[in-house]
Amino acid sequence: MADKSNKDLLGLIFLCSLLKGGHTYLNMFRSDGENINLPCNNDHTYCTSTSWGYRKESSEAVVLFEKGIKKNDIKRRERLSLGSDCSLNIYKVTTEDYGVYTCRQYENTDTDISVYLHILHVSPSSTQTEIRPGRSFTLSCQLYIHYGYPCYNFFIKEGIELVWVNKAGEDLQSDSRYQISSSPHHCISTLTTTLLHEDDNTEWTCQVTDGTKVETSVRYTVTYSVNSSENKSLGGWSVRVIITIAEIAALTAPTVILLRIICERRAGEI
Repeated sequence: MADKSNKDLLGLIFLCSLLKGGHTYLNMFRSDGENINLPCNNDHTYCTSTSWGYRKESSEAVVLFEKGIKKNDIKRRERLSLGSDCSLNIYKVTTEDYGVYTCRQYENTDTDISVYLHILHVSPSSTQTEIRPGRSFTLSCQLYIHYGYPCYNFFIKEGIELVWVNKAGEDLQSDSRYQISSSPHHCISTLTTTLLHEDDNTEWTCQVTDGTKVETSVRYTVTYSVNSSENKSLGGWSVRVIITIAEIAALTAPTVILLRIICERRAGEI
């Protein structure tokens, strides 16, 4: 019971720290799969007075590090570590890692900092069974954000956008070949197009932009289904086999005729 009470108390401290003056707030945009570093306003060369907490949606605050020591009963434990400056390192972030992370220096609460971590993820439509020329293809780009920052604020008030570009960095919004739709209330943008033969190994990228600045991006490479490639290869192989057999027949025909003549002569002598 004592451990639970201490955990609840620490969670309450992190929650209350969000409401205090002198608190620093920071937005960070990252793509899934990245290794990231969340800053901490540490004035010391040691981390024994540093603690990190985490909260997502309406869940309770979770203490990740207490006075520089990593907690044993936390999820993602193997992917978390402290930097030499007491910053929080997260190895290969996923969409499950978005939320608000709070660093507290117990010797100087004026240096508390909360990092709102937002994760960008791109994936093809789950209804697509085969990717090949002539088929409709849809990519979904979603920004996972902490509930304290509604998408409406990001997209409308703060000018954050989800932008689709090609390999050359050209905006695809104005290209009639692509149908792009966005939902500011759900932080999602979708790109739909009909695939062409030349789209094999083509790259499309979804970017989070703030004006002209690209905050983060995710690149997706289109790769056609194996069956289509096998058919093309099989067709070429079949033609080559037919040609090779014809070449062999042409080369061996004179030899067969010569052997036949020799055999007939020997039979006549007998």
